[in-house]
Amino acid sequence: MGELDGIDPNVPPSGDGCVECDSAGGWWVHLRRCAQCGHIGCCDSSPEQHASSHAAATGHPVVQSFEPGESWFWNYTSETAFEGPELVSPHHRPIDQTVPGPGSRVPPDWQAYIH
Repeated sequence: MGELDGIDPNVPPSGDGCVECDSAGGWWVHLRRCAQCGHIGCCDSSPEQHASSHAAATGHPVVQSFEPGESWFWNYTSETAFEGPELVSPHHRPIDQTVPGPGSRVPPDWQAYIH
């Protein structure tokens, strides 16, 4: 399996934030975009680690950073970072979204919850 397998550059992201955190009222540190279906999940530093959970549950191994100024890809199966094709816009979360975010849901002691 090559690094570009499992990437569909024409699928838009599922939204501006982690799908599962948004539905549960949670928060995240950074966001990752599934390169196959567009699912936005939170990174492995985040309390719930929804991006890697999505990869394990769906068999979609490749994500791209959904952070401003970052375009790298990560393959959970091979545990490698690489450069890939440009995905359809938008390429990152909203610029005014806080990190961690969203700001209104981040607890004051948030560092105690990260991995």
